Amino acid sequence: MKGSRSRRRERKHSGEKRRIWKRGDGRLFIVGLAFVVAWAGMGFRLFDLQGAQAVELATRGFDQRIREAAIPAPRGTIYDRDGVEFALTVDGWNVVVDPQLLDDPTDAASVLAQFSGRNVSTLTDELIEAQSTGSRYEEIAVRIRNDEKAIIVGVVDEADLTGVFYRAVPLRIYPAGSVAAQVIGLTRYDDGAGIEGLEKTFDSELDGDPGRLIVERDPYGRVIPQGETLVDPAIPGSDIVTTIDREIQYAAEQALAGAVERTNAIGGSVVVMNPETGEILAMANWPAVDLNDRSSYDAEAMRNRAATDIFEPGSTLKTVTISAALEEGVVTPDTPIDTPRTVTIGEFDYTDHGYNPPWMPVKDVVKKSSNVGTIEIERRLGRELHYQYLTEFGLGMTAAVDVEGERYGPLVPTSQWNNTTGSSLAIGYAIGTTAIQMAAVYSTIANDGVWTEPFLVKEIRPPTGAPIVTRPRTRTVLSPETAQTMRWMLGRVVEDNGTGRRAYMDAYTAGGKTGTTNKFDTELGQYVEATNASFIGMAPLDDPKVVVAIVMDSPSGLGSDGVELNLGGASAAPVFREVAEAALHQLGVPPDRN
Repeated sequence: MKGSRSRRRERKHSGEKRRIWKRGDGRLFIVGLAFVVAWAGMGFRLFDLQGAQAVELATRGFDQRIREAAIPAPRGTIYDRDGVEFALTVDGWNVVVDPQLLDDPTDAASVLAQFSGRNVSTLTDELIEAQSTGSRYEEIAVRIRNDEKAIIVGVVDEADLTGVFYRAVPLRIYPAGSVAAQVIGLTRYDDGAGIEGLEKTFDSELDGDPGRLIVERDPYGRVIPQGETLVDPAIPGSDIVTTIDREIQYAAEQALAGAVERTNAIGGSVVVMNPETGEILAMANWPAVDLNDRSSYDAEAMRNRAATDIFEPGSTLKTVTISAALEEGVVTPDTPIDTPRTVTIGEFDYTDHGYNPPWMPVKDVVKKSSNVGTIEIERRLGRELHYQYLTEFGLGMTAAVDVEGERYGPLVPTSQWNNTTGSSLAIGYAIGTTAIQMAAVYSTIANDGVWTEPFLVKEIRPPTGAPIVTRPRTRTVLSPETAQTMRWMLGRVVEDNGTGRRAYMDAYTAGGKTGTTNKFDTELGQYVEATNASFIGMAPLDDPKVVVAIVMDSPSGLGSDGVELNLGGASAAPVFREVAEAALHQLGVPPDRN
């Protein structure tokens, strides 16, 4: 018995020795397992970050440090034909303040308001509000010149103002001021894009391609000295060389301004062309505008009237009718033409201005500018040929290659003509033209019958590569013999006491035609007393080097000799004399009078 109890105790004790787990060992195991899992997770994450995602994360971090800024492309320069600048870009300045650095916004406003275009009260309110909102940037003056900046710097320093800074910006300037203003045009202040004239027409060529500056910065915006830097340079815009001769342009503008004042006109335009090449040597408009004075900017004054203002040309268009009749052999200069006082066609009565004999040769129909005689010549020519020549002379379509905003009046086909359309067209009614269009018409006669497309830009000079040269279109309209005959008859208008006698020059022979048409009031639906008075001519007569077209808008009053200034021969012909003489001298053309 004793032995069996002893064995039971031994078995009991041996069972107690085999028991491994104690109370609380399970929680310890869980904690340990958690540590193992956590370290395994961190290890996996570390492997993932430094291995699988290393390239992606490095790239992302680099991108966060990289800052990119645009490098503005220098805008191209616009030159006259001799290489003198009409428009160029220089360093300008924006004057800005950091409102948080201002000691007293009221004091700052009292000093800076005179440069901001705002009154002291308004600027004070703006600076106080900017301070309260935490703004760090407030513009005072934008795109000012160096001389203007120097004045502001002096005033700011004297007032001991803090928080005023000067930021360099490109500034477009126009050294010629008002000369050729409507031709050259303007750029917008905020982004420098062209909005008028050649600045607009050739904006994409002048603008260039901006570059990029890429630098690596720390979280505080400071450049990291050993960081990455990449400069992608800007490509400058192309330069533009115009056909404008600055001296001839100035002379045309001065003559036009004087004529407007002398004749009480409300506006006008002058076009000077080289008839052989199609180059526009001058294109003047009134009212004038100074491109450097933005405060005087007026969209109406910026209108290039020579290209945008449509008018009925009147007697200046008779040249087309008579040239066509000569070319087709319908008449000769000596063919007699009946010129009664009045011709009635349908419901319209056509008359001549002043007294003419009952018949005249064609050459006198031109010299006297007879309406009824021209209508008779058109009747003999026929509507189909008449329409053909009007088209070949460039009517009913734009004339120039590159004149911004050019307009034209429609030329309806003969199928839509009524019984008076041909007669009205023959004497310059029932169609709209512009000064540049009519200059091209007369250049055809001056250029031995070859119509040449007018143009303003001689060449485009890209920053790399060869210049792009303008090559205008041409077409033959008249034979050289017909053109020469027409020049001779136009010469009699000026040289032989015709309607254009006030265009006579002492040193050079000239020929041309006057035009006077009553303006049509679209609101009233009728013609009114105001006129468009014009003269278009050429010189020297045997070998013309210039064609000059002048259009005066609503001249009025009486001249010193008692002549009515609303007539083209009285108001526009004297402008031709002044402009043509200046142009021929500038071009070095020798006088042709004996």
